[in-house]
Amino acid sequence: MRDDLQNLSRDQLLDYIEIISKNWLAHDGLWFQAVEQDTDIKTAMKYDVAAWRKFTVIEAKRIKAFLQLSESPGIAGLVEALKYRIYANINIQETVNITETSCEFHMNKCRVQTARNRRGLPDFPCKEVGIVEYGLFASAIDSRITTECICCPPDPHPAEYYCGWRFSLENEE
Repeated sequence: MRDDLQNLSRDQLLDYIEIISKNWLAHDGLWFQAVEQDTDIKTAMKYDVAAWRKFTVIEAKRIKAFLQLSESPGIAGLVEALKYRIYANINIQETVNITETSCEFHMNKCRVQTARNRRGLPDFPCKEVGIVEYGLFASAIDSRITTECICCPPDPHPAEYYCGWRFSLENEE
């Protein structure tokens, strides 16, 4: 690690994590908009899905190693790993209804969606990407976990959250 980072206070490091997370999200949005402007939203979504198909697995594997999770850490491992995703630093999310075999994940405040709402735009239709992103993230943490979309734009969603996902541990019988 660079000396200048090692000399930062805890609060400065936390601020830096937030800056890095915001920068990552800005880059993600800007490349999407560039493709969309050059082509169309359908093409941009195609490339976004392709990027998330690879990125989410890389992110999950790095988080799994960082947390020193076992090969099959179950729902408890997934619940812990979700806390360390890049956007967990800048969005408000919660995991609820946690049991040994299932849980629900809600994205309560999404920077992308709230920014669009402030500008009077409809929710970004991220369900196609979300199915790939959350499904592959969960299975990279534990291959026995299946993912079901509760709701995700363009679906209607409750006021409390933008998207919801149900994770279940497959029965091993």
